Amino acid sequence: MKEFLTIKEFAKLSGIEQTTLRYWDEIGLFSPAKRNPDNLYRYYSPKQIIAVNFITVLSSLNIPLKTIGAIESDRSPEKIMELIEQQERRLDMEMQRLRECYSVMHTRLELIRNGLRLEKGVPAGETQIMVTTLEERNYLLGPLTGFTEGETFIEPFMRFCRQAKELRINLSYPIGGFHSDIKHFYQSPGQPERFFSLDPTGNRQIEQGRYLVGYCRGNYGEMGDLPLRMAAYAEEHSLTLKGPVYALYLHDEISLKDVSKYLAKVSIMIGN
Repeated sequence: MKEFLTIKEFAKLSGIEQTTLRYWDEIGLFSPAKRNPDNLYRYYSPKQIIAVNFITVLSSLNIPLKTIGAIESDRSPEKIMELIEQQERRLDMEMQRLRECYSVMHTRLELIRNGLRLEKGVPAGETQIMVTTLEERNYLLGPLTGFTEGETFIEPFMRFCRQAKELRINLSYPIGGFHSDIKHFYQSPGQPERFFSLDPTGNRQIEQGRYLVGYCRGNYGEMGDLPLRMAAYAEEHSLTLKGPVYALYLHDEISLKDVSKYLAKVSIMIGN
């Protein structure tokens, strides 16, 4: 092998782009073995392939070039171990963030798709009342909303949002309204007793089973005649309803600008 290689030859040998080698030289991170004084062409020693491996390995671990340069001339097993351990902790946190981000996307896509299927595939669309089977899913339940006289939906909801960080509730997940039973829903459909987050890490569960499900359009807290329609359906079909009522928006401000077109899904379990 030649004693010195052109930048093109060294790039081919090392697998590092020529532009990257030039940049590393400019910032003083990795320089050629010599330069032609007449034309300033860079020439590298084949032995430098070992030195450049230090940079490429640490760079592949997402360690900043500035950090690599600071430790390059004074590295030791102890210092490199500490550096990699620090990066490992950062990557652990980033992977956790990405897993949560993926989970939020998956959850929201599921609701949006369900809403679109309802609009396109079910006769009468959102006015339909039906009995269907729901799968088990976890959620996080917030504190009592504490509606006071004259309050609209928004005031308790904002209180819930302000408490979310302290309660470790991720507001990026869809937020729903929780009624302890069908009686409360019938009486105060737009005033849930609690809010809940559809966070799959939650310790509460929507049980698997048969549910009475209804839909309506409108802004948060606007249920229209949905409670009356659900009550009429339950009576006509002699259904016994039990447990909490869950009001969840399939289409909300994430997918719609017009608040009057938000699509809510209300479900309650059917008893034996």
